Amino acid sequence: MQPEKTTKVVLVDDHTLLRKGMVELINGFTGYTVVWEANNGKEFTQKLSSAPPRDLPDIVVLDINMPEMDGYQTALWLKQHHPEMKFLALSMYDDETAIIRMLRSGARGYVLKDAEPSELKTAFHDVVRKGFYHSELVSITLVGNINKPDDPVSTGMVKLSAREAEFLKLSCTELTYKQIADQMCLGTRAIDGYREALFEKLHAKSRIGLVLYAIKYGIVKVA
Repeated sequence: MQPEKTTKVVLVDDHTLLRKGMVELINGFTGYTVVWEANNGKEFTQKLSSAPPRDLPDIVVLDINMPEMDGYQTALWLKQHHPEMKFLALSMYDDETAIIRMLRSGARGYVLKDAEPSELKTAFHDVVRKGFYHSELVSITLVGNINKPDDPVSTGMVKLSAREAEFLKLSCTELTYKQIADQMCLGTRAIDGYREALFEKLHAKSRIGLVLYAIKYGIVKVA
């Protein structure tokens, strides 16, 4: 019987102490090993471009807040140059904007830095075997469709007014609700009304839920 393949991991994080601690943690997971590290996105892209085939990662753990080239820029670079390479976003941020932005940039999962080690191990396991990590922050609907062609589906789709559809599309951007109100030439109370109405119509509980609905039914396209 052949030994199980070792999954190669690369860590990209500018916090040296945290990164070194994660190296020990990940190397302690059965079947996983950290092949190299990078301090930021710029260093990562340089190292990746010159890395021998044996050191190409199966999973990249990518921090968001980094100098020179942050996680958002690095994610887009990976999506353009290595779309087959799987990466997990690792961050202290649990706000909707950061999560949506990283998922739309190609992240296969999103893990908070204060998560338990067992969650990180589960994330690795799921990314290797399923291609994504399904957590409370990341809906299986979004991850399952993020790399598929848009396929608008009418069955189960709720009829929206033109203004509701406009608000929904803008909610899928990085604009704040205040900025959405300005763009739609409405007051904040009117925007609150649209948001609450859509929460009820679409059975959503958060902005992420609105984004998932919009992607599922082809109202917005994943870049």
